[in-house]
Amino acid sequence: MKLYVTRHGQTEWNALDRISGVTDIALTEEGIAQARKMAQKAAACGDIHRIIASPLQRAQMTAAIAGEALGLPVQTDARLTEWDYGSFEGKSRFTPGFAETKAEFGVSMPDGGESVFRIVQRTYNVLDDIRRNYPNENVLVVCHGGICRVIDSYFHDMTVDRFMHFFMGNCELRVYEWPDVQP
Repeated sequence: MKLYVTRHGQTEWNALDRISGVTDIALTEEGIAQARKMAQKAAACGDIHRIIASPLQRAQMTAAIAGEALGLPVQTDARLTEWDYGSFEGKSRFTPGFAETKAEFGVSMPDGGESVFRIVQRTYNVLDDIRRNYPNENVLVVCHGGICRVIDSYFHDMTVDRFMHFFMGNCELRVYEWPDVQP
């Protein structure tokens, strides 16, 4: 059983190094081109049975392009929505305090945002559900950078430093494998 994971294609805010969590932004033309290339790579794998995506339009657009290439419908799971960065949304990634707040795992982002623990809980729950509900299928998950970071931590031990510096490019495609044992 394999889990294929990709981050959505480029958005305008990605290109400008702006923090884009729950703000619903469309893909750029470059993002659409990235999604097409990723979809071709995914189709070449020849063993993807299901696509599950975040409800945000950048992920939905990317997933739709993959779905067309794979001949599969797209399921949506709200738990794959990107991290809510609170009042950091839309600001530069280099805004003072942003990196430090991200490193405080039990502290919510200011003004209604989420903590790392909250996104880990919902993401791990999705992964456990995928593993339990689709044991004989390989699944493509289309999501966001913060969620990709958490998915990587599900499969690999991560120090805080590695967690903080994990990066997945737009439409990069990674593959993880579950052991035969069910959760």
